[in-house]
Amino acid sequence: MAGVKEKYLQKLISQRLCNSTDPLVGFLDADLQWSRESDKTEILSQVVNSLGVSAIIYSIPREPYKSMIKYLASYEEKDFLKPEDTETRTFLHDIPIAQNLNVGELTQKLKKRKGLVLKDGSVIAQGAIGVEQAFVTFSSICFSLFVKFMCDFYYHKKNLMKMEGEVEEIAKNAIKCYEDHLLPFDKMPQSPYPFEKEDDAIAAIIEAGSLTVESGLVDSFFGNISCLFENTIYISQTGSSLDELEGYIDPCPIDNSKTNAITASSEFSTHRAIYLKKKFNAILHGHPKFSVIYSMLCDKINCPNRGKCHISCSDRRFMKDVPIVTGEVGRGKNTLLQTVPEYISGRGVIVFGHGVFTAGGSGFYEIFRNLLEIEKEALWAYKDLVF
Repeated sequence: MAGVKEKYLQKLISQRLCNSTDPLVGFLDADLQWSRESDKTEILSQVVNSLGVSAIIYSIPREPYKSMIKYLASYEEKDFLKPEDTETRTFLHDIPIAQNLNVGELTQKLKKRKGLVLKDGSVIAQGAIGVEQAFVTFSSICFSLFVKFMCDFYYHKKNLMKMEGEVEEIAKNAIKCYEDHLLPFDKMPQSPYPFEKEDDAIAAIIEAGSLTVESGLVDSFFGNISCLFENTIYISQTGSSLDELEGYIDPCPIDNSKTNAITASSEFSTHRAIYLKKKFNAILHGHPKFSVIYSMLCDKINCPNRGKCHISCSDRRFMKDVPIVTGEVGRGKNTLLQTVPEYISGRGVIVFGHGVFTAGGSGFYEIFRNLLEIEKEALWAYKDLVF
């Protein structure tokens, strides 16, 4: 368990979520242990015992997350935040706000949700069966509130809502922090194509998945990746991290002649439909922040579909040549399976509040480059809209 704790401490730091000295991780081994000494362990220990969970993460996030979360938590009139991105809708539902480190309040709110934020900008995330779950929640809260703040700031600049305080300074710093990492990123997949054997296809997926996380184009355990080789779809497993795919790639015959897809990504059906419909052999799906943000910006405040934009947007929208489509995770008439395979072409497609799908016919170099370029263009488009 100590090794797992160190692994996710490093992920919090390497994925630029926390400064190296800030995270406090509690985990049950033979007894409750902590990653470092802190005056907060007594309170958090009581919370862990009351909840009956096996792990908890407490930390003030690294900037720009700290200022964004502190602002949103301080000015929200309700006792929770409800971003409108897909990760919130499908995973977090909403994000409770706690006033301070009070055992009763923390326990009450964490019995209903996986994590919460405090008024000072700090985040608490629990893991029912391990540190991994707490890390995923911590990461997702940071992602969703980054998206919410930047969407709110857009509406503030358009005079469609009012934000108080130094929000322009917070927004500019958030963009700079993001640009400093994203724009200089110059690593590209190097695995040779065409693939000669199964091991080549798997190695290419592992490389591209790792670069997608390293570049910041996906957060926590979300996103998925696949390739088609000799009538078999090799796809990341559901719940897998794209930077740790070795041993977590499922070979699924495209004709569904085997049941391998049971553990495959929840979006396997979408990948399969794309391969059946288009002449592609590789698909990469990430959740880059500004592509998600840009997809959610709309000035039609009184639109009758407002609040249902992810399933019933009435407009045909684009970011340059890239379509922005609706679609939700799961089954039904308004799912990704119904929209993405139809509209994906050229460089890719953006799904409202969700992320980007890129697909191509020559391995992963092309589609990783397209994912990165789409995100850069979404960032620049956002800046043009608000500054």
